Amino acid sequence: MNTLTLTLKDFKAGEQGRVRGFQAGGGAYRRKLLAMGLTPGAALEVIRVAPLGDPVEIRVRGTAVSLRRDEAAVLEVERTA
Repeated sequence: MNTLTLTLKDFKAGEQGRVRGFQAGGGAYRRKLLAMGLTPGAALEVIRVAPLGDPVEIRVRGTAVSLRRDEAAVLEVERTA
């Protein structure tokens, strides 16, 4: 991961981004995230983050999805707004 690439766990409620890829070593989570529609290029918006950062609720492809912090840490995202 370069210094300009963020993971979803770095995002706050209301921020928008686009999926860039996945962190190395996140194979099990990667398969689950792909099945949920979090494919490279997919736009997303963070709806809410729980007080302790777990879970993170996002909207992707018109669907609200909740992710655990560990799952959010695997997802590389770039800010779009």
